[in-house]
Amino acid sequence: MPDSTPISLESNGGGLNVLGPDLKETEAGNYFVSNYPPFSQWLPERRVEASERLAQPPVPNTPLGLYVHIPFCRKRCRFCYFKVYTDKNADDIQTYLDSVVRESAALAEQQFVAGRPLDFIYFGGGTPSYPSEKHLAALMTGLQQALPWDQAREVAFECEPGTLSEQKLRAISDFGVTRLSLGLEHFDDQILELNNRAHRSAEIHRAYDWARKVGFQQINIDLIAGMVGETEEKWQDAVERALALDPDALTVYQMELPFNTTIVKEMREQGLDVSPIADWPTKRRWVAEAFERFEAAGYSVSSAYTVVKDPAKMKFIYRDALWFGADMIATGVSSFGILDGVHYQNEANIERYVEAVSRGDSPIFRAMTMSKEERLIRCFILQLKLGRISRSWFLDRFGEDVFARWNDILTSYEKSGMLTRDDEELRLTRQGLLQVDRLLHAFFLPVHQEVRYA
Repeated sequence: MPDSTPISLESNGGGLNVLGPDLKETEAGNYFVSNYPPFSQWLPERRVEASERLAQPPVPNTPLGLYVHIPFCRKRCRFCYFKVYTDKNADDIQTYLDSVVRESAALAEQQFVAGRPLDFIYFGGGTPSYPSEKHLAALMTGLQQALPWDQAREVAFECEPGTLSEQKLRAISDFGVTRLSLGLEHFDDQILELNNRAHRSAEIHRAYDWARKVGFQQINIDLIAGMVGETEEKWQDAVERALALDPDALTVYQMELPFNTTIVKEMREQGLDVSPIADWPTKRRWVAEAFERFEAAGYSVSSAYTVVKDPAKMKFIYRDALWFGADMIATGVSSFGILDGVHYQNEANIERYVEAVSRGDSPIFRAMTMSKEERLIRCFILQLKLGRISRSWFLDRFGEDVFARWNDILTSYEKSGMLTRDDEELRLTRQGLLQVDRLLHAFFLPVHQEVRYA
């Protein structure tokens, strides 16, 4: 499995081979690398490390972000591995959102946070657009009283098309949201149904038209390559229909199957060994075709997963700030943040989370303080997902020449056609960019190459 296969440095007669096995079938397990060290290394017995860091002053001039987790959905997608709930009523939702506000107010009093302006805010889920306008208004008012974001460069908000109305979108805009991210995933109604998505294509176009009418600074749409039921023709049609919307940004993910997804559960129950979704080479090709089609229309590829219409104007502050070392406080069930190199995650059960906050206790469940070396690796592998690495940035930030540190690995990747480099910059080729998550494990410390990722 991709999250537990150690990378070995083996001679292939022409240098070191650090690519490891070229995955074909999509097996159960984590493929996408979203953080480092692996989540499995964040431990409950170390949660005090996060609390202690919150009680201390921050490093000056470090950007601070806020993540807000809204775990409610109309339905649970068959491929979803996030903490979501589909069985909560209006009172449950209000109780939870009140707890998020209460947690935020408590965080605002911590020395690490007090008085610091927020640089970015991200509302993720679940489905942040699922609660009613009344619920959202109370949440936003409470959050802004506790942690004002009038100086923030970006307020990003995830939406599911079927939960939106023009009135709700205007309210979301009035809250200061600058980046609206629509989780479309696909346009084909049969594929949406097979993957247990709650919305259908008619809702996509209706919601998108409303969002454009409201006038958000940036609208991003998401697609997933390789969902259950995907075909060559349907994927090509999805790309064309996405292009016709003329979004400011497009995010394309390659479908993976973490262990806690409904698909994996069904495979086990039915005794299936073969995944019902496309293999990795096919998914890479589909994403490559999407990138090429958007590039032909004037877009630029800005990471392993995104294209943007205008790179000078369209930034993703949440992503870039975190990948370059920003702090982020996390609110809500199962949310995770980072405090000057201290990873932490909140309680993963909504009842335990609400109970902890109501008692005035910290809802932090587990944490891990990174070493300087682990912090360097984290920045390196996350920035590599942007497709480029600046040698001088790491020299200035960590005092280490990453090109020299990993010269053998980088040389192997050069010979494999995955990247190019000169004295200052490393750039992934398109081949390397489309399978960057496969390349990252070689940079993990040995102790982290033989553990489960999540």
